Amino acid sequence: MQADILTLAALGCHPLSVITALTVQDTRGVERVLPIDAEFVRSQALRVLADVPAAAFKAGVLGSAGSVRAVSEVVAAHPRAPFVVDPVLASARGDALADERAVDALRERILPRTTILTPNSVEARRLSGETDLAQCARRLVEAGCKYVLITGTHEATSDVVNTLYDESGVVREDRWPRLEGSYHGSGCTLASAVAARLALGSAPAQAVREAQDFTWQALAAGFRPGGGQLLPQRFFKR
Repeated sequence: MQADILTLAALGCHPLSVITALTVQDTRGVERVLPIDAEFVRSQALRVLADVPAAAFKAGVLGSAGSVRAVSEVVAAHPRAPFVVDPVLASARGDALADERAVDALRERILPRTTILTPNSVEARRLSGETDLAQCARRLVEAGCKYVLITGTHEATSDVVNTLYDESGVVREDRWPRLEGSYHGSGCTLASAVAARLALGSAPAQAVREAQDFTWQALAAGFRPGGGQLLPQRFFKR
């Protein structure tokens, strides 16, 4: 949530937060996850949206199958707002953040409403059941996503290769110098940056490019406040 708020604020947006899960975590990893009651998730969203219109939605850790259903119902009532989904299934250290019921619900209820899905290669393979990343993207588009941005941070390549797909295939491929170290919140930063750019009027392919540029610069300016991973510096000097 902090990664989302900082990113959206840095890009000129006003974030409206709906808490779907509480965690016990630090820069080393996630120790516990406490899903929030689905009705409470729904109530948070409905109260906020009755007061302030949303230019875009972004979802990350959804916590439970019940929360997935609640979020999908809320988003369905706002079909004109882009919906960016970062399918956070585990922390960078590998700590599980979603059980199989939540993953199944995400496939059935969230993917069909998704404008841009931003999985890393591990998440793409788990969600699609495929191995080849192009085939993963095809399956996820068939599941209902308009666009799928598969990030290559977990692949054994010299550069990080991020590829955006739609129903026609590859829309764009971007390569970024691989930075040393590991980062806490990089995927959240990217997805929130995509949502921010869409909210501000960029077309999907351009929003993806702009969000990657912002994220890479935030990572390059990263800092280590604790004993674990680096954190992106979203307010880097431009």
